Amino acid sequence: MPLPEILLWTLAALLVVGGVLGLVLPGLPGAPLVFAGLIAAAAADDFEFVGVWSLLALGFMAGLTYAVDFVAGALGAKKFGASKRAVIGAAIGALVGALGVVVGLLAGLPGLVLGPFVGAVIGELSQHGNLRQAGWAGFGATLGLALGAAVKLGLALSMIGLFALLRFGPSAS
Repeated sequence: MPLPEILLWTLAALLVVGGVLGLVLPGLPGAPLVFAGLIAAAAADDFEFVGVWSLLALGFMAGLTYAVDFVAGALGAKKFGASKRAVIGAAIGALVGALGVVVGLLAGLPGLVLGPFVGAVIGELSQHGNLRQAGWAGFGATLGLALGAAVKLGLALSMIGLFALLRFGPSAS
């Protein structure tokens, strides 16, 4: 195997692993890194097995992860009767939690869970003042974000699986 091909496969592996980690841990753009890694892997084979249409499909799947981000927390909060302020608070709390993990504040990963919860609770309290309803809004937002993370991880693993099937499957022989 020539050196440029080895380097591309190494880069591809690093990007995919970093991307999968970025879907679980904050601070890394998960799906775009996975997608970039799959492009590098396709380039290592001169796009012989994975071509433009396949890469467009993989890119679409990567883009879906962003739609999941926007929808998951809102749907989770709405399912538990949250107000618009609670949904906005959950989004702000998620951002603060993610930034806190990146810079090492907010006790790491618990900040990711507590951020959306606290944000939704504060948002709901500012709207209605009902602590019980605020607690449910926080729970719903957190549950929605957790389910969203699972869906994003599933999409990324599906991207990797589709690539592997195209590259190493029966028709690749």
